[in-house]
Amino acid sequence: MSLDFTPLQLIGRSVEFQRVVEVLAQDGDLLITGVPGSGRRTLVRWGVTEVRAIALDIDCIRAIDGERFLQLLTEAINQNWQAEKIQDWVDKNAKEFFTFHPETKLKLLRSLSQKQIWQAFELLLELPQIMAVDLDKRLVLIFESFPHIRSWDRNGLWEVSFRRKIKEYTHVSYVLIATIAETGNYSDENNYPLETIQLPPLKRDVLAVWAREILHGSKLTFDSRSKALQLFLDAVQGHIGDAMAIIRRLQTLCIPDSLVTENDVQQAIEGLLKDLSMTYESLLMLLPANQVHLLECLALDPTEKPQSKDYIQKHGLSRGGSLQGALTGLHHKGLIYGAEQVIYYQCHYYLCGCAKD
Repeated sequence: MSLDFTPLQLIGRSVEFQRVVEVLAQDGDLLITGVPGSGRRTLVRWGVTEVRAIALDIDCIRAIDGERFLQLLTEAINQNWQAEKIQDWVDKNAKEFFTFHPETKLKLLRSLSQKQIWQAFELLLELPQIMAVDLDKRLVLIFESFPHIRSWDRNGLWEVSFRRKIKEYTHVSYVLIATIAETGNYSDENNYPLETIQLPPLKRDVLAVWAREILHGSKLTFDSRSKALQLFLDAVQGHIGDAMAIIRRLQTLCIPDSLVTENDVQQAIEGLLKDLSMTYESLLMLLPANQVHLLECLALDPTEKPQSKDYIQKHGLSRGGSLQGALTGLHHKGLIYGAEQVIYYQCHYYLCGCAKD
């Protein structure tokens, strides 16, 4: 069974999936929250496919300013509309700000003033509805890490204008993909309501069923006499992204029609950690010392109450604002995340490995 086409019901997201479909079908807008790898993009893509819409994907991390934001939007348009229709739109409406060439396609003109960039933005916002009507399909704009634009859109002018314009359209919706820590960052919800869907870590029994189904598709089975499945579930902590990565390695490591042993799972985990080691090492070097210390404590000694007196004394953590600041910082970086009063850790096993070395 292909991991890319696993039914959502098997990974515990059927309720959320149905809600995404309902909102998009009713011309609603969505905020999907969760840490990287929690299945946010997969959920949205399946939802877009289910309502037979067209998706325009924009990674806002790459949008370092308004000009770059427009360039990313034009790239998404180029991938989803016929060249001759884009050419016609430019010729009739946008020669002052955009150019079109069969090879380079739609592009923002260079050396525009800030005023002209804003005018180009207002003009380009008209295209999604035009495209949707022309293609006779719904169109969904998917913005990943949307709050990143606030680093340059400090007054929220671009954000508010975008959300106001899309609300006016009858065939266009937008989806904002964010971390749980970003859920409080969306203002003016009364005027531009967002349906918020949070993706918490999956429950162990749900993930166990999913993992077994995937391995059965590759003629593999967890060895029930060992702790292979338990080790797998402990490692991924309900995180579907990590689960997929480890399952892929098991499919490569193990011979079909064999049992997946505890040693196989450990080998898959170690291989994944080796691949991620440079990323995590670089990340830890960038974190403040109090955040690194707290993250190591949580990885080695998980707790639901890191601010309890006993936990603070046991690990020599700072009290009060310093500890709260470290927790908040790790939340915003997506390294820890809360769901149902439980804290989960993105790099649990990597940190455990570091501490044991």
